[in-house]
Amino acid sequence: MKTDNLGIPRFSNRDLINMIYSGNIEKCHVVLCDPSDDVDRFNTAMEAQGLPTLQKYIPIDVDQKTFDGVCQSEWFMPDEYKNINVYEYVLGKAHIPCEQPVQDRIWEELREYEARNMFPLLQYMIYLVDFMRENKIVWGVGRGSSVASYVLYLIGVHRIDSVHYNLDWREFLRD
Repeated sequence: MKTDNLGIPRFSNRDLINMIYSGNIEKCHVVLCDPSDDVDRFNTAMEAQGLPTLQKYIPIDVDQKTFDGVCQSEWFMPDEYKNINVYEYVLGKAHIPCEQPVQDRIWEELREYEARNMFPLLQYMIYLVDFMRENKIVWGVGRGSSVASYVLYLIGVHRIDSVHYNLDWREFLRD
């Protein structure tokens, strides 16, 4: 497999054959194939058998910053998560009634996430945590400065109660 200057993987015929022989044939229809390979002939044969076809790799004529911006603006998650009211969700996870300083902390953190236009990220994190729980995927206890965020704790991203340990959320959302 090769990657282009944007980091998009493209696969050769040899890569596809290796995927098939390693028992990953179900993943072949989601790869982008190098146009120098005979993708059209392969797809014709696949269509005749009612099997998934391959997509051709088409280089995108944008710079890295533009590409990253587009990728970061589109979160691939179900619409129900894109429409979650983050304030309601997070406050619903808090043990209400909770002490006023804890409520103040939640509101302060949420306002900062909103000011930084990070609600789509929080919506995605809610989706990701739900997905991992539903599929019994184990993830870490917590790592780095993210454990300072009580909001991420309430969502379930990590298991470190930053209020209990008196961690300053600004350590995570610093400029």
